[in-house]
Amino acid sequence: QVQLVESGGGLVQAGGSLRLSCAASGRPFSNYAMGWLRQAPGKEREFVASITWNGDSTDYADSVKGRFTISRDNAKNMVYLQMNSLKPEDTAVYYCAADLLLVGTDSSYVPDYWGQGTQVTVSS
Repeated sequence: QVQLVESGGGLVQAGGSLRLSCAASGRPFSNYAMGWLRQAPGKEREFVASITWNGDSTDYADSVKGRFTISRDNAKNMVYLQMNSLKPEDTAVYYCAADLLLVGTDSSYVPDYWGQGTQVTVSS
């Protein structure tokens, strides 16, 4: 089992920044690819970003490329999502995800583990 706890969400004005954090515990963190998914009200859950187990490769949804940055610290069992130039359409609950293989980008993807989520609200 892997337990994931997100933090760092909140209310921010458009153009602002937030940094989400995800603390992992349980099985060796470095075994897992990590990622962030989000779900807005009335919409399907969508892929945001992912990072490989050793951090040497990242992937982003087109909608966040150039604005969001995913990173991880395996020594601290942490993964982060730096979000800059936030837009109202970024408003959603953001979930940290862990997968032994890779974090999928399809809306039907189900990670091996995910957290409770943290709310991000961007006002216009």
